[in-house]
Amino acid sequence: MSDFWLYFKLGLNHVLDWQAYDHILFLIVLVAAYNFVNWKRILTLITLFTLGHTASLLLASYNIVNVSITWVEFLIPITILSAALYNLFNSRKRKRSEKSGLFYIITIFFGLIHGFGFASYFKMINDESVFLPLIEFALGIELAQIIIVFIVLIIAFVFQTIFRFNKRNWVLVISSIVIGMVIPMLINNWPY
Repeated sequence: MSDFWLYFKLGLNHVLDWQAYDHILFLIVLVAAYNFVNWKRILTLITLFTLGHTASLLLASYNIVNVSITWVEFLIPITILSAALYNLFNSRKRKRSEKSGLFYIITIFFGLIHGFGFASYFKMINDESVFLPLIEFALGIELAQIIIVFIVLIIAFVFQTIFRFNKRNWVLVISSIVIGMVIPMLINNWPY
């Protein structure tokens, strides 16, 4: 039972680690255009992201897929930048018009990329059965993502109701801030 808490806490800390804030930035831009009314869609998106993240850890742990960490570290900020730019280009639309299937597939794909960024460390600490620790780790990730998303939604609610930011301005400001934070990550992780 103590192993459960070990991997569960590892999953929590993986997302909530302020020094490795790329996961948090992705979650912020992923849900920036939503509010509490969209909780089902938000939960679906973050769960799909967790599934993609877990699948890449599984693939890497069983040596089915080996990916260059240099490219993964470059692609992670690309996923964040892509989500932020998507928000900027769609901020004028009253209702988000993404096709659910495509949007969900992209979210899983981005989860795969983020998972490969953690795969080598996970393989190093896990020298026994892979499947159960992976599930425990995924549960920790899912809870941490729910915490982050809940905080983002509360902040959005405060800014949009108390400070009277309209939703469009909120999405533009948040996405622009994240882009400003991601550009140095891109430069630092440039693979060439």
